[in-house]
Amino acid sequence: MDSRLRGNDKTGLNGASLSVEQKALIEGVKRRETRAIARAITQAESARPEGRPLAAALFKLAGRAHVIGLTGVPGSGKSTLVRALVKRLRARGRTVGVVAVDPSSPFSGGAILGDRIRMTDIAGDPGVFIRSMATRGALGGLAAATLEAVDVLDAAGFDTVLIETVGVGQDEVDVVRAAHTVAVVSAPGLGDEIQAIKAGILEIADVHVVSKCDRADAPKTVADLKGMLSLDLRTRGMDAKGWPVRVVPTSAEKGDGIDELLDILDAHRAHLDRSGEIDTRRRWIFEMRILKTAEDIIRARFKNEREGRLAGLLGRVSAREIDPYAAALELLKAFNGG
Repeated sequence: MDSRLRGNDKTGLNGASLSVEQKALIEGVKRRETRAIARAITQAESARPEGRPLAAALFKLAGRAHVIGLTGVPGSGKSTLVRALVKRLRARGRTVGVVAVDPSSPFSGGAILGDRIRMTDIAGDPGVFIRSMATRGALGGLAAATLEAVDVLDAAGFDTVLIETVGVGQDEVDVVRAAHTVAVVSAPGLGDEIQAIKAGILEIADVHVVSKCDRADAPKTVADLKGMLSLDLRTRGMDAKGWPVRVVPTSAEKGDGIDELLDILDAHRAHLDRSGEIDTRRRWIFEMRILKTAEDIIRARFKNEREGRLAGLLGRVSAREIDPYAAALELLKAFNGG
């Protein structure tokens, strides 16, 4: 049995007991069985209380994989790049897990872009596991259960876990608090140079990847990004230990630049270990997870407990007896027991 569960193998979260099925599921995950991994991630997505002991146990088994986040505006070629990276990682003898976050269908709530379908040529490889996850309304470019899915893949022993975000806007940069290494993907002709500044993406990248570098306007995108980096408009605290942000031109379709990109991603992980910054980044990840989970718990409780109180407050606000701020304070006092 893994030493991180020895002496506590029968409990998950706050002493909650693991069921016989959950114990079997954990063993299946550790053997990297596809069905067990898929079921464990599905339990994470369901967010049911009975699944918490399993999630807690798998968290204790995680912590070894190199987690790489890939983000960028829609249409920048992230999925094609992920497929190329997976192929090259497998050629180097490494196992790879992929969590591809897609927008949600307004009808089913499921992922609508289907990265798993687009990656069918690598999905059958036993050293690869790919899971598409719907955002289900979550902000920040990630699904609510993204990092629990990463825990599952990490516990399964995958060497590298790739997180492909749904795409970035001005506030969709949660991936910087979810991955050890962040790659921002830009494509020529999409206005990514301006978007990078608007969205604050310039400062979150450990490496900038220019996709579709076989296009004639790609050198300008590469030069513009290098120029903006040289201006050092803002310095991210996590870069304080001296990592030089790189710009790498690639063509995933032709395979150009993929090996160079992998070498740089490996170099960044080595830099994190050597400088000790890996511990800082892990703390950032844990901080985000704790705060977001607390917010989700409070939001769910508030939604359940506000029913019955809101109608009366709406009537008083409609009659202009109280203003919306005062009504909100009354609602919060009732929620918090006065």
